[in-house]
Amino acid sequence: MTEPIVDEGGRAILTGISSRAFEHPADHAALTAMRSIPGFDQFLRLTSGMLRERQYRLAYLASSVRVGPHQFSDLHELMDEVTTILDAPERPELYVYNHPVPNAITLGVDHAFIAISSALYELTDYDERRVVLGHELGHALSGHALYKSVLMHLLNLAASFSWVPAGGLGLRALIAGLREWDRKSELSGDRAALLATQDLDACLRVHMKTAGGAHLDRIDVDAFLDQAAEYEKAGDLRDGILKLLNTETATHPWSVVRAAEIRRWSDSEQYRAVLEGTYPLRADDKEASFADNAREAARSYKKRIDESTDPLVSAVRDIGNTVGNAAESVVDWFTRTARGGVHDPNPQRGEHRDQPGDDATRGSSGGDILDRFERDRRNRRDPDDPDEPDGN
Repeated sequence: MTEPIVDEGGRAILTGISSRAFEHPADHAALTAMRSIPGFDQFLRLTSGMLRERQYRLAYLASSVRVGPHQFSDLHELMDEVTTILDAPERPELYVYNHPVPNAITLGVDHAFIAISSALYELTDYDERRVVLGHELGHALSGHALYKSVLMHLLNLAASFSWVPAGGLGLRALIAGLREWDRKSELSGDRAALLATQDLDACLRVHMKTAGGAHLDRIDVDAFLDQAAEYEKAGDLRDGILKLLNTETATHPWSVVRAAEIRRWSDSEQYRAVLEGTYPLRADDKEASFADNAREAARSYKKRIDESTDPLVSAVRDIGNTVGNAAESVVDWFTRTARGGVHDPNPQRGEHRDQPGDDATRGSSGGDILDRFERDRRNRRDPDDPDEPDGN
């Protein structure tokens, strides 16, 4: 356990914290799996960083405003703060670019840099901009830019196969999986933002603004979170399928859903433990086990599935329970049959209890079971059935 130091704003400085502390379980397991492939990271760094990183950096340097002490100095100070809180080994460069859509992006493989649209800057206040920078720094610390570049390359590749009737189906399946990971990586970024700011209200306000604009005076946080609960449980099986279709090509989870997710994580033991100084360290990242991460992801998903009120998830869960119960019943029937049938474990005084040598317990062999089945079939036969042979 590492006793945290507190900064001037009362926020705990998370010295040496690993990105594993805030990565969503699905994101974390996928990252560990990809990192465990020998040479995979090195290959991606070579192919992605050779030209693209320099190209993007030059483009932003020529077309955007680089943040510093004399340009967007408020963002410069905030970047220093979140870098200190998350103890980032390197402070990313920061740019503001002119665009009417609120957005932010983290690029770069060896040296990450962050770009924020002018619309997002204007939409947020000082504390909310800290949330945005913490989110993007979380992407940089997790190395998401490296793997997001793979998704972009695959999307370009899939477009070239679109004219082939059945071509690229495997590629599309891979892209669908990467898109799902990409959306989960945004939840990791949201958790990093909460750790960087330690201000749940500011995190919720960012999601409220991305959903409804800068009209916070007309948005109620409790009613906003109620929408998430209604979205999860509303409708029937058809709505569950429609939710999947709605998010199939989305790059981010919906703002309402993200607000509920970060609210849920802020109430978790994991979040409280991190603030108290109990968290995985960056120095131990190389020892991270894929098997342990996969088990943790499975436990997390099982918990969410058990608690989910989504109609599709509930249907799948009910089917699973029904199949499981049916399987247990079948196994139990065969077990009891092989042991010679069902016997009262506590017979009344004076009644006969079957002993190992009794005829009733000679059903341990497959032949005896089949003989009993044939006798039962004959006893149940239809006497009017001309095709049924007489058993007498």
